[in-house]
Amino acid sequence: MAKYLLLKHYRGGKTPTNGIPETSAEWDAHITYMQDFASKLQESGEFVSSDAVAEDGVWVRYDGEGRPPVTDGPFAETKDLIAGWMIIDVDTYDRALELAGELSAAPGAEGKPLGEWLELRPVMSEPPTITD
Repeated sequence: MAKYLLLKHYRGGKTPTNGIPETSAEWDAHITYMQDFASKLQESGEFVSSDAVAEDGVWVRYDGEGRPPVTDGPFAETKDLIAGWMIIDVDTYDRALELAGELSAAPGAEGKPLGEWLELRPVMSEPPTITD
């Protein structure tokens, strides 16, 4: 089994093929689809975790011993923003692609599949080996 991270973007990713949900009913349908998708993966044992994240955020970095962390933000208007994520644990890369495609079909405007671009990234299982 291999773990993969599926990232959903508020903005900064590629444009979906259909319009985003605009009405409360469309958003409810979109969220319900994602919840049902996660439930299906829980039943199959392929679900690890997921969550949505708010648009608010800052960059943070260490600034030296005894000093408070340095922050930069909130993000600029052009900043890529993560909307949420899901971690799946699947047998193959092809299965990860299949599930990402299915999640991309969450309903958008007028109930049509959104065709949202999702970022699919493998989760590292161990640190890379460095050779000189």
